[in-house]
Amino acid sequence: MASFAPLRPGDPQRLGGLDLLGRLGEGGQGVVYLAEDSSGTRVAVKWLRPDLSGDAVSVERFLREVQVAQQVAPFCTAAVLGTGVEQDRPYIVSEYIEGPSLHRVVQEEGPRTGSVLHRLAIGTATALAAIHQAGIVHRDFKPANVIIGADGARVIDFGIARALNATSTISSMVVGTPSYMPPEQIMGHAVGPAADMFAWGSTMVFAASGRAPFGSDTMPAVINRVLNQQPDLGVLEGQLLDVVAACLNKDPAQRPTAEQVIMRLLQHPAPNAGILAQAAAEAAPRPPHQAPPPPHPSGPQHHPQPSGPYQPQPPYPGGPASGPVPYPQPAAHSGPVPPPPHQPWQPPHPPYGQTTHPSMYGGGPQEPRRRSRGPLIAGVTAAVALLVLAGVIVIVTLDRSAGTGTAASGSPTGSPTGSSGRPRQSTPSTPAPVADVPRTGTKKTLPGGDIHLYENPGDAIVLTSYEVYDKKKDDWVDYARNSLRGPYTKYAGNWESMVSPDGRYLAGRGRDYSSDDYDFVVVTDRTTGERSTIKTVKSPLISSMRAWSKDGSKILFNIERKTGADKWVYLGFVIVDVAAQKATTVNVSDTAVRDTAFGWDADDEGVVNVYGGKNDQGLRFFDLNGKATRSLPGIGSLSAGTQDIFSPSGRSFVTDCPGGGDGDHCIWDTASGKRVRKFGSDCDKVLGFYDETHLYCWEQDNNDADEIQVIDFTGALLRKLLEVPDDLDFSPAFTVNPQRGS
Repeated sequence: MASFAPLRPGDPQRLGGLDLLGRLGEGGQGVVYLAEDSSGTRVAVKWLRPDLSGDAVSVERFLREVQVAQQVAPFCTAAVLGTGVEQDRPYIVSEYIEGPSLHRVVQEEGPRTGSVLHRLAIGTATALAAIHQAGIVHRDFKPANVIIGADGARVIDFGIARALNATSTISSMVVGTPSYMPPEQIMGHAVGPAADMFAWGSTMVFAASGRAPFGSDTMPAVINRVLNQQPDLGVLEGQLLDVVAACLNKDPAQRPTAEQVIMRLLQHPAPNAGILAQAAAEAAPRPPHQAPPPPHPSGPQHHPQPSGPYQPQPPYPGGPASGPVPYPQPAAHSGPVPPPPHQPWQPPHPPYGQTTHPSMYGGGPQEPRRRSRGPLIAGVTAAVALLVLAGVIVIVTLDRSAGTGTAASGSPTGSPTGSSGRPRQSTPSTPAPVADVPRTGTKKTLPGGDIHLYENPGDAIVLTSYEVYDKKKDDWVDYARNSLRGPYTKYAGNWESMVSPDGRYLAGRGRDYSSDDYDFVVVTDRTTGERSTIKTVKSPLISSMRAWSKDGSKILFNIERKTGADKWVYLGFVIVDVAAQKATTVNVSDTAVRDTAFGWDADDEGVVNVYGGKNDQGLRFFDLNGKATRSLPGIGSLSAGTQDIFSPSGRSFVTDCPGGGDGDHCIWDTASGKRVRKFGSDCDKVLGFYDETHLYCWEQDNNDADEIQVIDFTGALLRKLLEVPDDLDFSPAFTVNPQRGS
C-alpha cells in the first residue's frame, strides 16, 4: 500500500484533471501529490511553488525543458508522463514508484552492504547514464531522489532541476543540495554530467555509511568542506571505493562518466552497445535462492587498468556540445588546501605508488606506501627493526633469508607482523588509586575475522581501533570505534586511523599527497561532524602517524625519507595542534637516532627515541625543538609489539631486561634510569602498562589462538582481554578507560 499523508487545507482536490489522494512529500521546490487518473492508475504530481513559477515566458521555458526529460529511457527512472500549468504554476506528472526513498531506508534500517549496495550502485549509475544520454543533467541527485521500489532503485526528479534553471526568475539561484553538490555547482559555474557523478559518489557514501561524505550540518560548513577538504569515504572498499573516490574528484574533467562507472562495477574492459541493458538487469533485485548471473564469457573478469586518471569524455549524444566545464580553482581561503580524492589507478607520486621497501610489518608482502602501525625497518641489512611509537618503542626480529618475521601476536608468520605503533593512553599526570583487575569480561566478536574481545566496564584500558591483515588483498584494513563504547567501523580508505583518547576525534591519513605535494591528515570531530585537513611535510618526505597526546590536543608524526631501495631514515617529527589546525615541523640533527621513530615522552612535553645496539639500547629524550635533553643507557631491549613503554603516571617504563628475552621484564624509574623491578612471565610480547602495577601482553595459547592477557609484576596471568587465531595478523590499539570506577 502507498504511504502518503492527507491533503491539507489549501491543497486542491484535483490537479491537471487528476484526483489527488494525498501528499507524498514537500520540499524546497514544491509539493508532491499522489494522484489517480480515470483508469485508476496512480501517478505522482509535483506542483511547483508560486515563487518559482515566474512569468509566462518562464513557464513556457519550464515546460519545454521538462519535455526533454520525457526522452529518457524508462528503466531505473520514474518516467515523466506529462506537464501542465494550473493557477499559473507548472506541474509535472511522473510515474509513481511505490517505495521509500533511499534516505528513509538508510535512516530506518541502517546502511546498505554487500550485494544490496552493489546493485544499488549499478542501478543508480545506469539511471544517470540513461538521463545523460537524453541530454539532461539531473543537478539534484541525492538519497531523497532515489526510490527503493519493488523492482529496484529508481531515480526521480531528473527533469526538475534543469527546468528550474531554465526559468528567468531563478536563473541566479543554485539548484541542488549542498551535501551532494560538486564544487563547480556550488560556485555557480555551468555544470555537465560530471556534476551528477559527484552527487552519485556522495550518495553511495551515504548509502554505505549513513552519512554524507562532506557532512550535513550547517550549509557554510558543508560548502567549505566540499570546496576545501577531502571526502570521508567511510566504510567503502574494493572497486566501489575506487570508483566513488574518482567521482568525488574536485576537478570535473577527472571524474568518470556514468557509463565508465558501470563498466568498472561490471568489470568490463570497454564500452558496448548493450551496457545499459546489462547493467539494468544486474541491478534488478534477485528473488530469494536465485543463482547469481553467470560470468561474462569474454575473457578475464578483471579488465586492464587505465594508465592514468579518467580523461574527459566526448559529450553524450544529444547532450551539451561543450562537455564538462573545467573546474575553476576556489578563491584563496585561510584554511588548509585539501588534497584531491584518491586516484586509485595511477598514484601520482612515485614515493606513494612505486616504493619497493619491505613491508613495515617486518617482512612479507611489499606495500605501496609506508605505514606506521607496525615496526619500521631500521636498515637494508639490519636484523632488527626498531620503532618508538606513542611513547612506544618496538623491535621486530627479521629473518631475511627466510622472508619471515615475528608477528605482534608472537607467532612466526610469513605475512606482515601485527601493529605496534599506537597512541599513548589518556592518563592523569599523577597516579590514580589502583583498582582490582576484573577477572571476567563480556565476549564480543569483532568484524574482520574470528576476533573475540572480552570487555569489562571496570577495565583500565579500552580497545579503540585495530587492523586486520587481508591476505587476499595483500593489505591491512583499518577498524576504528565510533566512541569509547560504540561499535567498530571499517575504514578501508584510510592508510592509518587513530582515535583520540576521549573517543571524540578520528585522525585518518590518506594514501596520496595533496594537489600541492603535501602529506596530510584528516581529523574528524565526531560530535559536530566537522573535519579538518592539515598538511604536514612536502614530497618526497612522508609523515607517518605516531600517537595522540594524552589530553587529545596534539598528534605526533614522524618525518621519513627514503634513502635507498628499501631504507628509510627518520629526520625529525611533526606536532599537529588539532584545535589550531596547525602542523609544526621539527628537524632533529642527532644522527644516532636516524634509524628509529620518535614517540611521546612520559609527559607529552617532548619526545623519546632509541639509540645503541640490539641488546644494549638507550633511551634518549628530546624537547619539542628537537634538542636532546638527557639519555638513559643500558636499558636492555624493547619487546616487539610494545605500545606503551611508560606507565600511566609516566614514573616508570618497561623493557626486556639486558641479556634477557621476551619473557624477562624490567621496570625502570623514568627520572633516574634505575631498575626497580625484574620478573619473568609467559608473555611473548609486552604491549604496555595496563595500569601502574600491571602490564598487558601477547601470550600464545596452546589451542592455536593468541591472547592478550593482563599480568601483575610477579608474571601471573590474571585476565584475558582479547583472543585471535594465531594465523591471523592482528594489530590492536588500546586507550585508557576514563570511566573506570564510575
